[in-house]
Amino acid sequence: MKINALNFALAGAITAAVLWLICSLFVWMMPGGMMNVTTNMMHVEMARGGWTLTLAGVVWGMVGWSLFAGVFAWLSATIYNLLGRN
Repeated sequence: MKINALNFALAGAITAAVLWLICSLFVWMMPGGMMNVTTNMMHVEMARGGWTLTLAGVVWGMVGWSLFAGVFAWLSATIYNLLGRN
């Protein structure tokens, strides 16, 4: 089975954007709880710092993560297709 690398990359980028927006919304709604989750996930004491949540930061973070996810998905699909060739 061959994967359309561009469609897969677009799906990865859109998924990353949606997840970024959901995460940003959680940080905005409950910053303390999200700080605890982040501290536990990263095994680092982050409670002393605090969040800096700006509209520009949300947009640039979403663009950056979406581009990264899209490129990663494209590369993964391309390698998968190359490995499937006979």
